[in-house]
Order: sequence, then C-alpha cells, then structure tokens
Amino acid sequence: MHIPAQSVTALIGPSGCGKSTLLRCLNRMNDELGNVSVDGEIWFHDVNINDSKQMDPVELRRRVGQVFQRPNPFPMTIFENVAYGPKTHMSYSKAELEEVVESSLRRAALWNEVKDQLKKHAFELSGGQQQRLCIARALATGPEVLLMDEPASALDPISTQQIEDTIAELKAAVTIVIVTHNMQQAARISDQTAFMLRESMERPAGLIEVGDTRTMFTNPTDKRTEAYITGRFG
Repeated sequence: MHIPAQSVTALIGPSGCGKSTLLRCLNRMNDELGNVSVDGEIWFHDVNINDSKQMDPVELRRRVGQVFQRPNPFPMTIFENVAYGPKTHMSYSKAELEEVVESSLRRAALWNEVKDQLKKHAFELSGGQQQRLCIARALATGPEVLLMDEPASALDPISTQQIEDTIAELKAAVTIVIVTHNMQQAARISDQTAFMLRESMERPAGLIEVGDTRTMFTNPTDKRTEAYITGRFG
C-alpha cells in the first residue's frame, strides 16, 4: 500500500478490521501497548520505521503526529497545550514560541476564536474546539504526516464540518491518513481510500483493496468493497 504525499487517505471497514491498529503502526504507537509484536516493513523517506536502529520512535512521532477519536487536551492552558511539543523537542525564544503557537492555531482554524483567551484552561473549550486544539498541538512540532482516528465521531455536525474544512486546507502541506466509519465523510474529504475487512474470527484482518476514492465509491474492484460501501453489511 502506497500513501501519496500531500493527500488524504481514508481507512474504511467494519469495526474490528484493524483500521486503528494499522494507523498506530504508522508512528509505532502500538509499541506503547506492551503486548504487540509487529512484522513487515513500513517505509518513510527510504527508512524502514520498524527498524529501531534507523528510526527513533520519539523522533518518528514528532514527524508523524496523531489526533485521537476523542479530544484529549492536556490539563493546562490553551497556549501551554500547543507549546508543549515545541518546548519539549526544540529550543525557541519566547517570541518564536508565540509565533509557533499562533501559526498552529491558525492552521487548525482556531486562532480567531481563542486569540484573546490563550491563558484559558483547555477544558473550558467546547468539544469541537478541543479537537481543533489537539490538531494545533499535533501541528506545532512540524509533522510531515498527521494520523487522525475518527476525529469527528464524537462531534456535532457543525464541529464536524469545521474539522473537515481544516483537513482540506492542511493536506496542501501535510499528508493525512484518517480512519472513518462515515462513508459520506470518506467520499467528501479523501483522495484515496483503503478498504479493510476481517471476514471471520478464524482469519486475520486484511487490506481488500485501495485506490482513488472516486473509483472506489463508483466502481470498486472487489464485490466485498461494493457491499460495504452500499451498506449491505458493516
């Protein structure tokens, strides 16, 4: 499976088919679970990220950020949330850090709503604002890839639209891989779609097919893909 740069790739399929597990493979978050073994190769800039001698997981996660299903802001101010990564991984002056925070909040379409409230506790924000704050926090370390695990599933329609608009703007500079159960959302925002399926508990989950989103939704190669997209199962 090839993930094109500066595009949105959607991972779709029924619950339990491995979408989130695959997503976590892309920045080795599965390593943190403690009971997972990983085989095979994942290549990023000609480096197999599963080779710990070539790729430090901490550096990988700076370059391949992640936004989770439910907003998870840190228990601190808006400013401190966004500044956390840059302060941890880099050396910035106060003025430079302020620029990074503003730029990240702008890219996450949140700056105009919070620019006068940066000292406000992040938990005081609405759910949609918290999720955009988490996107800003992920962007603050300058990632090349952003992984998003159902980022709008817990949000209302207006907040969902704001997240989708943000994704559409970000893909010009950041490669995005998103897990979604919403077929309409996948059709709206993704350039490429990958369909995964686990057909029985006796067989492992796998990638059924991957391709251009328009083609996948109008003329899929595999009948199982067509059955899922049209709602016949899943």
